[in-house]
Amino acid sequence: MSAAVGREGSPLRTGSLRRRTIVAVLALVAVLLVVLAVVVDVALGARLRGQIEDRLRDRAAAAASLVGVVDDTDLAERLSDQGLAVRIDSAGGDSVVAGPSPEQLRDGPPGPGGGPGGSPGERSQPQPSASSDVTVTASALSGDDQLVTLQSTLSDGSTLTLTASAVGVGDTLAQVRWILAIASVGVLVIAAGAVTIVVRRSLRPLDRVSDVARAIGAGERERRLRPTRPDTEIGRVATALDDMLDDVVGAEQTAREAEARLRAFLSDAAHELRTPVAGIRAAADTLVRADLDGPEREVLATQVAREAARASRLVDDLLTMARVDRGLELERVEVDLRQVVRTEAERIPLVHPSMRVDLRMPDAAVPARVDVDRLAQVLSNLVENAARATGGTGAVTLELGIRDHLAVVAVTDDGPGVPVDQRERIFDRMVRLDSSRTSAAGVGLGLPIARGIARAHGGEVRCVPAVAGARFEVELPLA
Repeated sequence: MSAAVGREGSPLRTGSLRRRTIVAVLALVAVLLVVLAVVVDVALGARLRGQIEDRLRDRAAAAASLVGVVDDTDLAERLSDQGLAVRIDSAGGDSVVAGPSPEQLRDGPPGPGGGPGGSPGERSQPQPSASSDVTVTASALSGDDQLVTLQSTLSDGSTLTLTASAVGVGDTLAQVRWILAIASVGVLVIAAGAVTIVVRRSLRPLDRVSDVARAIGAGERERRLRPTRPDTEIGRVATALDDMLDDVVGAEQTAREAEARLRAFLSDAAHELRTPVAGIRAAADTLVRADLDGPEREVLATQVAREAARASRLVDDLLTMARVDRGLELERVEVDLRQVVRTEAERIPLVHPSMRVDLRMPDAAVPARVDVDRLAQVLSNLVENAARATGGTGAVTLELGIRDHLAVVAVTDDGPGVPVDQRERIFDRMVRLDSSRTSAAGVGLGLPIARGIARAHGGEVRCVPAVAGARFEVELPLA
């Protein structure tokens, strides 16, 4: 089971892309809102607390200008009217305390007149008619979340301590947090609706992809997506699907054509075999049933032998064609191709005494690694094709040369030639042109076998233009 899973690969995760996109966008928006809330909370809190500190510094500076002009008690009361807890420690050791205590300030800012719940106003700002030379020489801030205390040391040696309530800062921040929370919920709801609409519109092309795929699966092979922008994500998917569909349709068409060719090949092979088998059967029946002697019996026996040889050749060609399709096992050796071509030229007069042979070869050796027997079969098939084309009485030329780092063996006859539009078709199985290129021995397998053997060597067999007759060239890689 594990090996099978490893070959097939891990299963494709097919979670809802729409749902995952919406959740991811909303999660991102929520994170951004939280970050925004934290930044606003920190920045607003620092700003409000900074305003309280600036107010205390202003009051301390104003109070310092009144020291020596206004009585300390009167000064403390004036400052306490602004909602501050005031303590003035003079240089002589006397202390004046006014306003609410720090504990009272923790409950909230004082009301008007110094009582709880009031708010400071500029109406209580002291307006001295003359100022002293006392200034603030040093200040120190302290406090917590509810109080802010400023302790200022004056130039006359006295100390002024002002304490303000910071409870309002927390209340303001709490209100702001509630506003941000409610606003964030509203933003998330609106964002969810907007993202859902956008994602659905954006992923609508995927629905069309699935629709087209189902239509093609139902038999509409011509359907295609044809994306307007193949450089986008969905465009690349659609382009890949179109290419895959083209390949699948092409492979299907090729398979159908191959099946049709196979059926035609089997039909032709059966037809070719039926003729000699019928002849053998008829002659054998006559030999068995009739009481024949002498020349008549010898004629029938000769006919049986001739038809059996014909059937045997056809079976051998079919087996060779099957081996070519399956992949030939070649026994390669390095030879001089001149020797192979010369051997075939010497064989022709023995098989076809009436044919004239013209042999043309270079002076230098033409080395190649080939299966000698298979290459001899290629040349023999081409020569037999030339013999059938000329009726066994024409001329055939065997020519060996080197062209573009390839060894080229050419077989040319002086027959009627091959029409231009048939020069590739003749390499199909069981294909014969006209009667001038066929005989009882030809079944249309010689040329396909020759090309298959040449391709197994890494070469090729072609029918090329010729001045007269037909010219076949065998290309082989040099050693």
